[in-house]
Amino acid sequence: MDKLPMNQKISNRKKREKEKSIVSKIVTRFILFGLLLILIVVIIGSMFVSNALKPVDPNQTDTVEVQIPTGASVSQISQILKDGDLVHNASVFKYYVKMKNVPGFKAGYYQLSPSMSVDEIITSFIDGGTDQSSAAKKLLVREGEQIVDIANEVSKVTDYTAEEFLAKVNDQDFYQLLVKEFPQLLGDSVKYPNVRYRLEGYLFPATYDIDRDKTLQMIITEMVQKTNQVMSKYYEKIAEGNLDVHQILTLASLVEKEGTDLDDRKKIASVFYNRLNADMMLQTDVAVSYALEEHKEALTYEDLEVDSPYNLYKYKGLGPGPFNNPGEQAIAATINPDNTDYYYFLADINTKKVYFAKTYEEHLELKKQYID
Repeated sequence: MDKLPMNQKISNRKKREKEKSIVSKIVTRFILFGLLLILIVVIIGSMFVSNALKPVDPNQTDTVEVQIPTGASVSQISQILKDGDLVHNASVFKYYVKMKNVPGFKAGYYQLSPSMSVDEIITSFIDGGTDQSSAAKKLLVREGEQIVDIANEVSKVTDYTAEEFLAKVNDQDFYQLLVKEFPQLLGDSVKYPNVRYRLEGYLFPATYDIDRDKTLQMIITEMVQKTNQVMSKYYEKIAEGNLDVHQILTLASLVEKEGTDLDDRKKIASVFYNRLNADMMLQTDVAVSYALEEHKEALTYEDLEVDSPYNLYKYKGLGPGPFNNPGEQAIAATINPDNTDYYYFLADINTKKVYFAKTYEEHLELKKQYID
């Protein structure tokens, strides 16, 4: 084999060293570029995450209601917040929560604002929200209120009008559905077709939560359901007596308005029973006011002559149906009245004290002493 000259060997060695140097420089530059690129990505990513954890709008303090459903995952919660414009990025929120090993969030309703940081939102979720939406309103049905009164209250706390409410309570198809759902409560009412409002007496006095998702049918059904719940403890006792559920509620609606405490109401109920058993008219102003379809402090003799089946100064018995929606105390007094021989009663409008009499003559004397 021929041998290269010495100067040629030196030249080739220098050439290889130069090539290695170039390759080394290229590799070094690629490594430096890669490291620089990674550094840039880390810096940009860090800035992105940092910004994503900041408030969406520091100047917007108006709250937004957020509902966290029971059993919602972090991914679902992240999306709820993003949809509500409360966080910049759903994925960042999700991974930040997991990175911090945050304990489970509590279900409920939360009042959050775009001015809150992610950490502040997380703290709110850990503390817990409320069980009731702030959008929900309260509907108060008072003892002795008539359906027209309830309709007006409904119109104040919902988007429904009083007319729409009254139409719904008299909706025959809806009424039949309620009869099927609550047969013990409403089964007897079908025997009394000439009532003014089908559900008068069956909308229990209580406070009801009203939110934007509740329909009129749902609102009314809840009231009837409450009445059924209260009445369930009395059905067996009612079945043993002479009056059915509809008649009991009718009489209770009179007792509700004529007395204020349980003792008086039990005596008033006994007066009504005694008069019914003696085939006497009940002659109660409560019934006349209902017949007139207006609230009056004092009735005239002309008022007492109004021709209506609800006028118990003109017709015997209990009338077509309830005159209002009685509370449980009046219902209990009607089902468990005192055993008396009273046939008359009157109340001092100033002291609210009720006086009872066995005879008409005694009644007139009490009237002269405490009323006239």
